[in-house]
Amino acid sequence: MNKELTREFVAGLPKAELHVHIEGTLEPELEFTCAQRNQIDIQAKSPADIDHSYGYGLTEFLKAYYRGMKVLRTEQDFYEVTWSFLQKMAQSNVKHVELFFDPQAHTTRGIAFETVIEGIHAAIVDAQALGVDTQLVMCFLRELSKQSAWETLASAKPYHEKGWIIGVGLDSAEHHNPPLKFMTVFDEAQRQGYFLTMHCDPKQVDSVEHVKQALEIIEVNRLDHGMSIVQNTDLMEYLISQQIGITACPIAYYYTRKDMEQTAIMELFAKGAVISLNSDDPSYKGGNYINDVYYKFGQKCGWGEDEIVQVARNSFQSAWISPEAKASYLQQIDAYLQNLG
Repeated sequence: MNKELTREFVAGLPKAELHVHIEGTLEPELEFTCAQRNQIDIQAKSPADIDHSYGYGLTEFLKAYYRGMKVLRTEQDFYEVTWSFLQKMAQSNVKHVELFFDPQAHTTRGIAFETVIEGIHAAIVDAQALGVDTQLVMCFLRELSKQSAWETLASAKPYHEKGWIIGVGLDSAEHHNPPLKFMTVFDEAQRQGYFLTMHCDPKQVDSVEHVKQALEIIEVNRLDHGMSIVQNTDLMEYLISQQIGITACPIAYYYTRKDMEQTAIMELFAKGAVISLNSDDPSYKGGNYINDVYYKFGQKCGWGEDEIVQVARNSFQSAWISPEAKASYLQQIDAYLQNLG
């Protein structure tokens, strides 16, 4: 029997978070602290004066996103934003995180690549004691040049060789910046052993074509957003037949478009796509972290425990972890359900 979904059930369910940007978890309290520490005037006398709201649309969101992160300047800043987020993940019973970061958003401000990743990685190591395993996925900013992406890939190489960065992605302003713009960079990243993913935001110009390029030409291992795929039955069948994971962020969609993309997500789920639910940029999307996403979207869809459990299983199935780790996490879900009776 499919039981009615409760917040308590979601809170205890083991899960993975596969689509979240560390810069998008910067809460006003820490933003204010970093601004004071770094002597940056953000026109705020207290955290209450910091407004993370914006108009609708990807462009307006990105303005707020980049404006907020300008207070991140030191290794301590990057440590603290990551540590704060991973503490929330531990409290949410998230066992595995594949965490996006945008190094070019910082290096273009004069912050060294080393400063960014050393701070983030130190928090990742400390969070292991909380039971949260975290891997980094480095995103290229698509509005910047191919040369900038190549330089960033070169900067990342020693950290990839240490095992600190397992994947590369593509995010930010999509218009006039299709996946093919970065084809050669992604080819090299794949040759170096990175997993590949790309944002293909719904309701963008040429969004279906971008999905097609990402899947059929770049050959990504996972697709971020990509809800426009339901407009192309052939592409959707390919995604499902190849069991390529697709990360949906329904609450985030609502904050930028007043639409959770509910129909697309439910269609993909019903047809057997390995679709997961994720938080994206929770500080800029109403403070909705992953448990809020699971519960609120489940309520919106009329889903019970069975559907939400499958979403959690999908999150581990599409994670870039070993078969042994996947089996272990899936067993944790089984144990949780057995303990509930």
